[in-house]
Amino acid sequence: MAEVELDRTDRRILEELQRNGRLTNQELAERVALSPSPCLRRVKRLEERGVIRQYMAVVDPHKVGLGLLAYVSVRLQKHVDGGHAPIEQFARDVQAWPEIVACYAMTGDMDYLLRVQVRDLAHFSRFAMDTLMKHPAVVDMRSSFALSTIKEAPALGF
Repeated sequence: MAEVELDRTDRRILEELQRNGRLTNQELAERVALSPSPCLRRVKRLEERGVIRQYMAVVDPHKVGLGLLAYVSVRLQKHVDGGHAPIEQFARDVQAWPEIVACYAMTGDMDYLLRVQVRDLAHFSRFAMDTLMKHPAVVDMRSSFALSTIKEAPALGF
C-alpha cells in the first residue's frame, strides 16, 4: 500500500487524536489552528485513506486484573501432514485467543512474536501448556516477562 502524504497540519491532527481520541471537532480545530469545517474535512480524509484506522479506549490491564505481560517467540513446523499450511492455520487460530493482544510475523529463528497479557503466572502457564504448546503447528516457544513498562507510546510519533 502506498504511503499517504501528510502535511504539517495533518501530522498535528494525528498527534492530538493520539493523545485524546475523544476531542470534539471544535476542540481539535482549536488545537491545530484551523476552523472546524476544514478540520473535519481533513479528519474524514485521513479516515478514508486508512491513516486513521479506528478509535478505541486504552484500558490499563492492571486495573482489570491482567497484571502479567509476556512476550512469546514461537517457531512453527514448516509442513504438516494433510497439506494445511502451519503458518496460515496458526495465524487463524491466534485470532480466537484473547490472551494474545498482538501477534507479529518475524524474521530470524522464530516465526512469530506474541504479546500475551494474562492475570498471573498460573494463567500464563495454563495458556502456554494447554493452548500454545498443544497447537499442532507449534514446534518451540520461548517466553520473556516484562518487569515494568518504561515507555509505551502511540504507533506514530511525529
